Amino acid sequence: MANRTHEATGAIITGGSQGLGLAIAKRLIDEGCTRLVITSRNPEKGAAAVRELRALGARAYTLPVEMSDIPAVQAMVGQAVELIGPVNALVNCAANTARGSILDTTPDRWDEIMDPNAKGPFFALQEFARHCIAEGHTGSCVNILSIVVYGGTSFLAPYVASKAALAGITKNAAGALTKHRIRVNGINVGWMDTPGEDMRQKVSHDREDGWLDGVEDNVPFGMLVKPEHVAWQTSFLLGPASGVVTGALMDFDQQVVGAYPDTDEV
Repeated sequence: MANRTHEATGAIITGGSQGLGLAIAKRLIDEGCTRLVITSRNPEKGAAAVRELRALGARAYTLPVEMSDIPAVQAMVGQAVELIGPVNALVNCAANTARGSILDTTPDRWDEIMDPNAKGPFFALQEFARHCIAEGHTGSCVNILSIVVYGGTSFLAPYVASKAALAGITKNAAGALTKHRIRVNGINVGWMDTPGEDMRQKVSHDREDGWLDGVEDNVPFGMLVKPEHVAWQTSFLLGPASGVVTGALMDFDQQVVGAYPDTDEV
């Protein structure tokens, strides 16, 4: 029997033209969703993703939203509603992964990362919640966070700050919106194999084609986190099977935060 968990879902997925965002869109469609809007900074990628999603049977559309453009973010939910009708699911997936340390991050770089990673998602969630309340229906949001909220590496200082901010937003909004039966959860995703990460490794770390094989040979489960795996978890948290769960931050990684090798192994 086909899984129809999301047949009543109308979804917005930011950053949905590739990688994790696109995988989430496909997962929702596979579970019955026929109405969704993705955002993309790149119109060509957005259009290509929409063609792919429509071929799977969905009424899919793309909006050219840059998450640091707050007026555009604030207009996004209303525009999506005009395209697909009521929206009851939001995934804040888009993010800027540019590098910067505590020693070299400039104010401009700080804003370049914080605005799309924290400020944009905040106002996207605000408009989503207002829509759900005005329409009188429940809603569910999943914020895509990062395992680096626990500290991260030296070259991710503003990115860590942005995802830590979004973690706080997730908790605060979850508590504030319970009376409206709107759930807000987050996933702390570990190092993930995506087109965006491939670009970042080449641009920021001078890696060459094939870098992934070498990395995956040296991680515990022989692979980086895969978008399809996180998409399953996102779909679960958005859907009714997750029940009343709200304000949860799930670590989705092969590293166990706070765990260390046994003393006889070092």
